[in-house]
Amino acid sequence: MEGVQFEQYLGHLFRSQGYKAEVTQAAGDYGADLVLSKDGKRIVVQAKRYRKNVGLKAVQEVRGGVSHYGASATWVVTNREYTEQAYKLAKSNNVRP
Repeated sequence: MEGVQFEQYLGHLFRSQGYKAEVTQAAGDYGADLVLSKDGKRIVVQAKRYRKNVGLKAVQEVRGGVSHYGASATWVVTNREYTEQAYKLAKSNNVRP
């Protein structure tokens, strides 16, 4: 499964959980691959399907999308683990791993 397919899959998965899910454009997405809405809250999601662990860049990117999309929460969804640095940055910036 390629990255764009992973994003589309996550969109279907979140919709099945009652979220309104919009998959953003593949390039120039302002730090969010998906924008979720549920119960009056907006969540920006950075989706990373990697062969290696997720690093700082994913956490930094998704934090950048908060203001642009008017979100109140940020998530990084991945098939892998976080590096120690990425986990610490996510924790200090309220990014849900």
